[in-house]
Amino acid sequence: MDPYRLPSSIIPSRYDIRLTPDLEAASFEGQESIALEVLEPVDEVVLNAVELQIRSAELEDGAGQRWTCAVRLDETTERLHLKPPRPLTPGSWRLSLAFRGALNDRLRGFYRVSYKDPGGQSRQLAATQFESADARRAFPCWDEPSFKAVFSLTLTIDPRLAAVANTNVISEAVENGRKVIRFADTIRMSTYLVAIVVGRLAIPPSTLVGRTQTRVITLPGKESLAGFARAIGEHSLRYFEDYFGLPYPGDKLDHIGLPGFASGAMENFGLITYRDSALLLDEQHSALTERGFVADVVAHEISHMWFGDLVTMAWWNGIWLNEAFATFMAVKAVDAWRPEWERWTEFGVARATALQADGLHHSRPIEFPVKSPTDSEAMFDVLTYEKGGSVLRMLEQHVGEGVFQEGVREYLRRFAYSNADTDDLWRTLGDVAGQAVPKLMNGWVFQPGHPLIEVSRVPGGLHLRQRRFTYLPPEERPQGALPPDQRWMVPLQLRLHSSDGPTPVRHLLDAPETTLPAPADIKWAVVNAGGHGFYRVRYSPDLLEAALDHLTELTALERFNLLNDAWALTEAGLVPIVEFLELTKRYEGETDRNVWAVLLGALRSLRNLIYPDLEQPLAAFVLDRLAAAAARLGVQPVAGENELTRQLRGELLQTLGTIGEAAEVQRWATDLYSLGNSRGEVDPDLWRAALTIRAHTGDEGHFEEFFQRYETHPDPQEQRRARGALLAFRPEPLVLRNLERTLDGRYRLQDAPTQVAAALMQPHSRGQAWQHLKNRWPEMAEKYPRFIFRWVWVGITALTRPDWEAEVREYIAGIKLDLGGKVVQEYLERLHVGVLLYQRENAQLRAYLTSRFGTG
Repeated sequence: MDPYRLPSSIIPSRYDIRLTPDLEAASFEGQESIALEVLEPVDEVVLNAVELQIRSAELEDGAGQRWTCAVRLDETTERLHLKPPRPLTPGSWRLSLAFRGALNDRLRGFYRVSYKDPGGQSRQLAATQFESADARRAFPCWDEPSFKAVFSLTLTIDPRLAAVANTNVISEAVENGRKVIRFADTIRMSTYLVAIVVGRLAIPPSTLVGRTQTRVITLPGKESLAGFARAIGEHSLRYFEDYFGLPYPGDKLDHIGLPGFASGAMENFGLITYRDSALLLDEQHSALTERGFVADVVAHEISHMWFGDLVTMAWWNGIWLNEAFATFMAVKAVDAWRPEWERWTEFGVARATALQADGLHHSRPIEFPVKSPTDSEAMFDVLTYEKGGSVLRMLEQHVGEGVFQEGVREYLRRFAYSNADTDDLWRTLGDVAGQAVPKLMNGWVFQPGHPLIEVSRVPGGLHLRQRRFTYLPPEERPQGALPPDQRWMVPLQLRLHSSDGPTPVRHLLDAPETTLPAPADIKWAVVNAGGHGFYRVRYSPDLLEAALDHLTELTALERFNLLNDAWALTEAGLVPIVEFLELTKRYEGETDRNVWAVLLGALRSLRNLIYPDLEQPLAAFVLDRLAAAAARLGVQPVAGENELTRQLRGELLQTLGTIGEAAEVQRWATDLYSLGNSRGEVDPDLWRAALTIRAHTGDEGHFEEFFQRYETHPDPQEQRRARGALLAFRPEPLVLRNLERTLDGRYRLQDAPTQVAAALMQPHSRGQAWQHLKNRWPEMAEKYPRFIFRWVWVGITALTRPDWEAEVREYIAGIKLDLGGKVVQEYLERLHVGVLLYQRENAQLRAYLTSRFGTG
């Protein structure tokens, strides 16, 4: 018997579940009746359960005869074994169970979270989070995605509380002093999509989108922060019904912001649960970054109602189908809603993080074999979301948007209310497109890495060669790490510029190299025209110089890719760092915020490569590169400018006031902060910058002000701003105090791990943070849920000094750290890439900075 997959001899079709949570006692009682179809004779019933006390178990056959079962709960395998007095014969049966469980504090299963209401009174809320396999912590079930069933939920709760679930309430009564709420039947769906929230809730009237009732539910006192999410939610629902050609398959769609939630959000059918900062904001006083984040998350989750909930992966190896597709579709929906935000260009920035991770030897395929559901936890990363979404965008651009849309519609029609896998999607898209989509796409999904396309002039054309991009030089690569013949079918889009003007060219590169015919007088070329291909490009020196001479003729995403690829080639040792720094001069006139993101990101990386004595020359370099752009924008918004310009202004000022140590910008931030952010007087993007700069120059008094803002401010976005700014305080006692508060309960459980990681990534705090992690990891491992350990350890990738790397490797080996999949190896390789860059380029960087920007 497979230790992780249940036998398929029994199929559940319907669950009738009644739960009675006691929030004060942190416990719940449950009863359920499950309709079963027994397909072959069996002598026991095996299903999933863990951390439950089974009080009784009874089976009933089609004739109404009942048998009491012997019960054995195996906590190790998370299986419940029920032994009836005689074997079960094929046919219809009903299983009745009574059980008891605890409302845990680990943000998984059926859990409880404490928070303070607007009056400062402590309150309790109970919620569920079942993905990947935690429904079994709330009720015994066939807790695998392929065992779809209908769920009928009834909740018995304290009459002072409210409750919501996947579907509408169909009856409400009071029995024995308790409120009894019965919900309508769900669609046929997987157990991980069942959802319940119980507590003091502000439930607004529903609005109709087509035939669907929809609401944004909050805690009392936060109702005014729901308007933005409601607007993007209603737009997304309409957009997806039109795009998918199918109406939303439920009776209502609620969104609810929770004070304690591990992930950003969860696509429970009909009741999407969110971390409150991923749903709620004050639209008038929020920055574009914050509004864009909320819009992306809401659209992402709504797209799951079709792609993930209506059609579900057959097993957890297919989780990428859910997440990558939702990532891709969210950009489409938000771009249709706010085209001025240029979300596809922004998506290019996100794709860059996936390219970075995918350049490692210890990268993984988008889809890989999954034995245990916990193995899939390693899939919730940029390779699933951003790489997966990027290859879908690349495929869409290759086959055409209309063809791609019709293929997706056909896929949803074929597999509605059922399960499917990657091959099903590729075959369906291939049928509609009339192309060999499986052959094209399997290399992108089932093998790790991505190609580097090297391009150069040859007589009569352009020579193209593909090889796997990697950061490690040959002598550092693990033996056998790179298959010598690894290649992809690369859907290239090029633009060739000659005296006759630009000529678009499409070519499917399925060989190691080829020569494309080109005009004899070709002047310059763009490979990855449009910017949507998931590959890097290395131009020969003459072609690179020609492209740089025509920067203004490139789209923002093409300019972004040109610079981002150059930085990646620098990290890989293929371009000297001084050459990259000189290249950045060519972007002095750049106006696009997303292109500036590469420059600012490179500056943050440079901080990790220098000793403190080089901080002044680096600051001077930052001033040299940013001053002109910042001067053009000024420190005040201008009437009629777009939101991306406002966002760029804030990011430039923040960099100048921190890495650049610009005294006048720091004085500006101090003055702005002193206004106390009197709402309406301060631009939100400038306020974000001022908070960080003020923290960068702040003392103990400011630290406690910021921490109080994190703990008590009613706006979740302001809490996020304060939490991020707390990392900028530089005095060592404040760094240590901030780290200590990740363990003393002052930080929310969902926030504490990321604060440790972020402190590891700050040059001024990473040494203290590393000591803290080493000294306190046993305590962290006890306090933090296991599935968020990787949120802490990602911070080690910034400890880019040889002595730190040695300590990290020794410590990790000593504790036998396992973060699932290849995560530990990936983090260690990312760290080593940084150390190699430091060793290779530090002397040249020192010479460049001191000779041109100061003595150091």
